[in-house]
Order: sequence, then structure tokens, then C-alpha cells
Amino acid sequence: MRPFTSLTSSCVVLHAANVDTDQIIPARFLKTIERRGLGAHLFADWRLDEQGQPRPDFPLNSPDAVGAAILVAGDNFGCGSSREHAPWALLDFGFRAVISTGFADIFRNNALKTGLLPVALSTSAHATLLEQLAESPRAPVAIDLESQTATLPDGTAHAFAVDPFARHCLLNGVDELGFLLEQDAAIAAYESTHTAHVCTR
Repeated sequence: MRPFTSLTSSCVVLHAANVDTDQIIPARFLKTIERRGLGAHLFADWRLDEQGQPRPDFPLNSPDAVGAAILVAGDNFGCGSSREHAPWALLDFGFRAVISTGFADIFRNNALKTGLLPVALSTSAHATLLEQLAESPRAPVAIDLESQTATLPDGTAHAFAVDPFARHCLLNGVDELGFLLEQDAAIAAYESTHTAHVCTR
């Protein structure tokens, strides 16, 4: 997993609330466990027309979206069914963070485990961000995981919460298995000082 320490990038705004995982990555594309290539199907039913061509009015197809690594979405992003493919598709498309006022629990957990940072801002901070991006679509937003702050284009910083264990893993670029492997020396030391308990029953 790629480490996430800080990110400064332009944003893509998707105003819809309650965006479910079947819209993020439709079920027909879930036949693979390979993460690469899923970005081509991100928001497929919204982003592409019946002929597979980009819809010019969809935000991710705007020229202002080129190179953006932050998606700004409406409330309750990632609701619906549980599928790791949703954060995989967002990452493969080029996003490293999603800003919203709230995330579905399963999506948030899946995102954190795969290196995609969900940033939940207050309603007022989120509304301010949308206003600023409406005026300057390419204005940068800075996200600092160390300090757990998101700095809006006007320079104001807003705190966001992250589970401490997930934060450690993201900062160090390790998944749960990688974290356990990091403890190998401590586990070996513990085992060397404790005799095995043998059950006599």
C-alpha cells in the first residue's frame, strides 16, 4: 500500500448525496480480484453513455477534472453493498482522497485498508469548500494526515477524524498483514520467554 502523509491537489466535485457502491463500480465489473483496470469502470453508468463514450456533462469528464486526486462528494458517500472494488476503482482512476460530510461505515473501512483516505468535514466547512470550488474549479486543497487537517483554497484549516490504527497504517504504507509482520521481533521475544501451555484434558 502506498503511504499517505500529505496531498495537495485540485478536486472534482460530485454533488450527489447517498452515492452507493453500485454506482461507484457497477456489479457487472466485479468479476475480478485484480485492482488494476477498475478505474476504467468508475461511475460507468454515469460517466459513459450507451456506446461507452464519455458524457460531457459528467464532472469526472470535465477538463477541470484532469489530474485531480481529490473527489468532493455529497453526504453518505459509499452507502449500499459492501465491495472492496469501490475504493479500488477510485484509487485506480487516480483519486487518493474523498471529501464528504459522512461516509458509510463499510466503505470507510474498506477505503482506509486500501490506501484511500476518507475525509469527513463539518457541514459548514464542506459548504464553504463547494463555494470556493464553484468560483475556482482548479483551486488546490491540501490534506495532511499527520495533523489531520484539510486546508481549503482560502487557507483555512479544518480538522477531520481518523481511526488511530488506520492512520498509522496509512502513514507507514502498510496494511493489516504488514503491520503484523512489523511485530515479528516482538512476537518472537514474547514467545521465547513464555513456555507453551499444554492442555491436559
